[in-house]
Amino acid sequence: MSTGVRILEPGQMETPKGEIRFLFLPDRDLFARRAERLRYLSKDHLWGDYLNFLAILSDAQQDALNQFPALPLPGPDAQALYRERGMPLLDSLSRPRNPAWRRALNTILEQMNKGAFPPAALETVARLMHASDATLEETADRVLSGDFAAVSPQEMPLVAAALQVYWVHMASSMREHALGRSKQGGSCPVCGSHPSVGIVRGGAQGQGLRYLSCSLCASEWNMVRLKCSNCESTEGIDYYTLESSAGAVKAESCGACNSYLKLIYLSKDLRMEAMADDLATLNLDILMDEKGKARRGPNLFFHPGRSHWHDRI
Repeated sequence: MSTGVRILEPGQMETPKGEIRFLFLPDRDLFARRAERLRYLSKDHLWGDYLNFLAILSDAQQDALNQFPALPLPGPDAQALYRERGMPLLDSLSRPRNPAWRRALNTILEQMNKGAFPPAALETVARLMHASDATLEETADRVLSGDFAAVSPQEMPLVAAALQVYWVHMASSMREHALGRSKQGGSCPVCGSHPSVGIVRGGAQGQGLRYLSCSLCASEWNMVRLKCSNCESTEGIDYYTLESSAGAVKAESCGACNSYLKLIYLSKDLRMEAMADDLATLNLDILMDEKGKARRGPNLFFHPGRSHWHDRI
């Protein structure tokens, strides 16, 4: 193995007593827990069929993660440099992708090909299974850059699923002390991606603190509440909720940049999962869209139908 590169084993550094824990890296059973939550939420839901489809997709992601090979990750010198510069160590836009992500995609597609899905869904699976490496890499670039209009709505969740597996594998193989705080507090300190939602943690460990949940690698990092995660303004912060959620999910709106971020309150239900409960509350996104508010970060299983994600903010 070359100098400065080493393969790290999963593990996390304990936070000293009394200090606020800045970062939670994803667990290796993330996708299994997400699948369970999606199945629960799919019952009697308006979009139950799609949530159940995503539960099956999450199961396939878990299979791909369980089979993922060890990868070389940045060593101590690179870690120190990126911490010093406040840059994400596993940046999704600048770090070259290992071809292993495409093997994860193939594992996912093989699993999905066995499902009893509508013909259109199976045709999408078949098309991706026969796509060239260059085509898949180009599609991945578009997903990661937020150029969703250039990606088929049918292909996007499948390609995004493999990219999530790839980055979750790397993130869960790191140690917290290897990663620093990003200069941009609203972007993931691990991979640089936008958050999908915020999570307000309850109990002794959470203390009501807000953590932003990465849309790609599922890492969660602390950002103070009553502060816009997009422009960092503390003025004009408002909250909206749906009666059906009983306050468990709220939209935090910023008057300065006219954007919003959903907040999931675990004190209301510890079973909630960031991506699953975000998708199950799309009615709240519809409400915010009607109010002219732009969503701050994507859910990679929901195609927004617009040109560039970043253009929305």
